Amino acid sequence: MFSKLLRAIIMGPPGSGKGTISGRIVHDFGMKHLSSGDLLRIQIMNSTAAGLEAKKFIDQGALVPDEVMVQLILNELREITNHSWLLDGFPRTVPQAEALSDKLDIDVVMNLDVPFETIKQRLTARWVHPGSGRVYNLDWNPPQIPGKDDVTGEELIQRDDDKPETVTARLRNYENQTKPLLQFYSAAGKLVSFHGTESNIIYPKVKDFLATKIPAVADQSQSVKQ
Repeated sequence: MFSKLLRAIIMGPPGSGKGTISGRIVHDFGMKHLSSGDLLRIQIMNSTAAGLEAKKFIDQGALVPDEVMVQLILNELREITNHSWLLDGFPRTVPQAEALSDKLDIDVVMNLDVPFETIKQRLTARWVHPGSGRVYNLDWNPPQIPGKDDVTGEELIQRDDDKPETVTARLRNYENQTKPLLQFYSAAGKLVSFHGTESNIIYPKVKDFLATKIPAVADQSQSVKQ
């Protein structure tokens, strides 16, 4: 039934639960989760040619060019020959996607389609106590006294990243950047979108889909025993 390893990409806006769902995929299917940020750091740490090239741009506060990022990612992916993998955070642009597809056959792109209003509500409900780092959520873990830390009674603050205007800007930027990418993979017949408002709703759909592509970890163990 399963004839090959799976080469997958996961996409989703900030606050969509992508990290949670990726962790569950790794647990249930044994796929390697590859974060583009982690891969970039590894290449720089190992002083590869592409890593050193990328470091020049990072040190200048500039974006790493598409061709350098592609080379960085390919350097790592070529080393993974006996595992299914889940690529996260790359590609970010259509040229990156085209360059990746020229070198590797991507099987599926899983898009987490969570309403922006849900994400905005989720992120802007976070408040913190700056002295201790205690985090409150107005929806499911509110402080006993509104606006006050439970332990010290001191004022809570909202981080800049969690302020409504910042969250809205981040989501807009993601949408503008990602829409052409989703269209690219949709046209290639690779895109599968999973709709929902929380990870516990979305993940069962993702799990059912992946179960048609690769065996679950439990199934792999059973095969080895037999």
